[in-house]
Amino acid sequence: MSIVTTVFNRSIGRILATSYALFPLHQIVGVGALCFALAVSSPPAFSQVQSININTASPELLSEGLSGVGLAKAYRIVEHRESYGPFETIDELIEVKGVGESIIARNRDRIVLE
Repeated sequence: MSIVTTVFNRSIGRILATSYALFPLHQIVGVGALCFALAVSSPPAFSQVQSININTASPELLSEGLSGVGLAKAYRIVEHRESYGPFETIDELIEVKGVGESIIARNRDRIVLE
């Protein structure tokens, strides 16, 4: 073993011993378990459903507010709206390429038309 390896191993050993003395493993595990339990049991930060008017929303707002709708689909929704006029029903979204029944079902409570 070289002198550098010996000094390094001793330094690491001291650091680990010091950190264990400051933060015993059972406390670290306990705090981690508590944080996990709170994260799992807490409601999401954005738990309120935000309404998105698909007849006036920008592509950016559509992609941020609708689940399963990225920027490309959002631009297709806007293009469809500009080409064919405003949506009269939510189910008309099925005519937009890439928007299927599952996306409509996931977002039905968020979508408004007026």
